[in-house]
Amino acid sequence: MATNSHIEWTEMTWNPVTGCTKVSQGCKNCYAERMAKRLQAMGMDRYANGFNVTMHEDLLDLPFQWKKPRLVFVNSMSDLFHPQVPIEFIERVFDTMRQCPQHTFQVLTKRSERLRELAPQLHWAKNIWMGVSVENSDVVHRVYDLQSVNATVRFLSVEPFIGPIDSLPLEGIHWVIVGGESGPKSRPMQKEWVESIHQQCRDNDVAFFFKQWGGVRKDLTGRELNGQVYNDMPPRTNIHLQPKISLTVV
Repeated sequence: MATNSHIEWTEMTWNPVTGCTKVSQGCKNCYAERMAKRLQAMGMDRYANGFNVTMHEDLLDLPFQWKKPRLVFVNSMSDLFHPQVPIEFIERVFDTMRQCPQHTFQVLTKRSERLRELAPQLHWAKNIWMGVSVENSDVVHRVYDLQSVNATVRFLSVEPFIGPIDSLPLEGIHWVIVGGESGPKSRPMQKEWVESIHQQCRDNDVAFFFKQWGGVRKDLTGRELNGQVYNDMPPRTNIHLQPKISLTVV
C-alpha cells in the first residue's frame, strides 16, 4: 500500500511492513495502532492481522512503478527494524530503494540498537535517509546509535515531544523534526522545549523542521513557532516540499 501523505515532512508513504509493538513512552498513544484497528474494522485485507507485525512481499516492488521522483516515508505503519522483521526482508527493502535512485526514502526507527547491529550488512545508497525517534531525554542513546550509521542523511524525529531535551547530540546529524503529540489523550509539549531544540540546531548548523504543536485538534494549534513556519530540509538535497492538500490511496 502506498498513499499520498498528510505528514508535513514527506510526500508519500510506502508500507511493505505493517504492525508494531511498544518500546518506550513515545509509543503510548501510537497513531498507527489506532489507524490499523480502524482499517481492520473496515475489512481491509492488509490489516486482517490488526497491528501484529506483517510483511507484504507483494509491495516490495511497488516503487518501481513510480516514474516521477518522490520523497517516501518507509513504513509509516510499522518499524522496519522491529525484531520480528527478518534481516533478509530488510535487505530486500533496501535493495528496492537502491534500485530506485530517482526517489528519496526516509526510514525511521525506535529500534536503534538493532539498526546499529544490522547497518554494516546493508547497502546505504545515497537516496536512503535514516532517522531515529527521540521523544525525551530518556532515549537520547538512540542518537548515538544513529551516528554510527553510514547514511547520507541522518535525521531525528523529536515527536511526540513529551519531555525536555537540554543536550541533544547533533554531531553527524543533518536534520531535526520536532512535533507535539496529536489525537486523543495527547500529552502537551512546552514552548521552551521547542525553542531549546531550535537553538541547538542553529548552534550546530542542523536543518530544523517544526511539524506541529499537536493536541486533540492539531489543525487548530497549527505549526508556527514565534510567528514563523520552519520547513528546513537537509542541506544539499535540493528537496522542497509542497503544501499538503489531499489524501489519496494509490
